[in-house]
Amino acid sequence: MEEEPGPGIADPREERAMDIDSHAPRIVSQLAYDNVGAALEWLAVVFGFCELEEQRFVGEDGEVGHAEMEVGPGVHFMLGASGGHGSTSPKALGGRSQHLCVYVDDVEAHLARARDAGATIVAELEDQFWGDRTYEAEDLEGHRWMFCQRVRDVKPGDWQKALGEQG
Repeated sequence: MEEEPGPGIADPREERAMDIDSHAPRIVSQLAYDNVGAALEWLAVVFGFCELEEQRFVGEDGEVGHAEMEVGPGVHFMLGASGGHGSTSPKALGGRSQHLCVYVDDVEAHLARARDAGATIVAELEDQFWGDRTYEAEDLEGHRWMFCQRVRDVKPGDWQKALGEQG
């Protein structure tokens, strides 16, 4: 028996007019930074993300309080000042509660760009048992990013076998 969506969740079985941009994802991550302006510049130079400039909000203090960046067509995330919505940057927190996974077309070229731009690489390029080639980097305030490229299809039911073959 198929479950009904919870309260306030659109039923994917029905076509509905969306109140938000039809190209916008339904879940958008917001990352806290102590210095949003510096993060925007760093993420553009090091990882190649593009700011959605029309989404930038600068407060009366002259500091960027909110911004959005695009990772690829229709895929974006928000940056907010540390403290907004109760969130804290990993730098201020002294740890992290998440890491982000981003699929790119050429993970080797992406790694070269990030390394050349001075990113802290915390996990070198490696083929994973689930079929992705990945590396991990940490940004200027401690957010952990995993960049991935699918290199082979491995069904979840075959992950244990693939793990055994890799190890």
